[in-house]
Amino acid sequence: MTTANPVLAEVTRGHSIESRHRGAFVIADGHGGLIESAGDIAHPVFPRSSVKAFQCVPVIESGAADRFGFTDEEIALCCASHNGEAEHVRVAASMLAKAGIAQAAYECGAHWPERMEDKAALAKADEQPRAIHNNCSGKHAGMLALAKHLGAPLEGYTRKDHPVQLAVAKALDSYCDANTADADWGIDGCSVPTWSMPLLKQARGFANLFASGNATGARIAKAVAAHPFMVAGTGRFDTKIMTAVPRLFIKVGAEGVFCGAIPHADLGFALKIDDGGIRGAEVAIASVLGRLNCWTAQEREAIASFAHNRMSNWRKLEVGETRASF
Repeated sequence: MTTANPVLAEVTRGHSIESRHRGAFVIADGHGGLIESAGDIAHPVFPRSSVKAFQCVPVIESGAADRFGFTDEEIALCCASHNGEAEHVRVAASMLAKAGIAQAAYECGAHWPERMEDKAALAKADEQPRAIHNNCSGKHAGMLALAKHLGAPLEGYTRKDHPVQLAVAKALDSYCDANTADADWGIDGCSVPTWSMPLLKQARGFANLFASGNATGARIAKAVAAHPFMVAGTGRFDTKIMTAVPRLFIKVGAEGVFCGAIPHADLGFALKIDDGGIRGAEVAIASVLGRLNCWTAQEREAIASFAHNRMSNWRKLEVGETRASF
């Protein structure tokens, strides 16, 4: 990036601004139309988990989802970065069972669930976290099912040259014009490849996937609208805002990224906070989306409520807020 991105969010204490979050965003359609943008939207960034819908595309388009009878709830979990709550674990286990795959096949790694309650439940049962508690276990269950459907080895399904990841790369190339063969790439937190691409391509890719008449996008949108809890979980931004506004599809990615689509308006969007701060990303994307004229008054009001977060100290005294700054 040759110039500094604009400040998209700020954190206050009392009446003063204490911290600022710079970043870039874009709203676009799938035909090259640019609706609104700020900052450097041509600079490649890693979308991370925000593109799980595209990682789900080959699970659906290959026929694997139908072969193994995946429900809407299970399709939603394919697109999730979840808390590892009991319901998330149940659905991931169901996907593996339908495909006849053991949990030992997971290559995403194990970590503790997000919430203290779920950590305590495991500890009380004298259990250690397993890979199925990983926030990406739904996506990985879908990838394992895809590998089995393709007749490919389960082992190594996370490698960049495995048929599963080649199918994901093909989906990104098709919908986002990502050119993954030449793009910079890295290894995500759950061990699958992640390819860097400009925010503009990410936004247009989501507009294309969820465009009117695209059966794959419609299936994902329907699944997530019916089961927003599966995408994240209790207290999480994605779940809360999609519960409030079911016509919105949104997905967080690590390091301050949000991507998604507004299917009824044939629009896609992408946002990246430079310092990776999720607190800035949440209020900024809510402000960006809330300004669009494609919502009902009730939807706009609901989205606007996410554009600022009051901050309290340990005594529950209000000390400031995180808010959009543009």
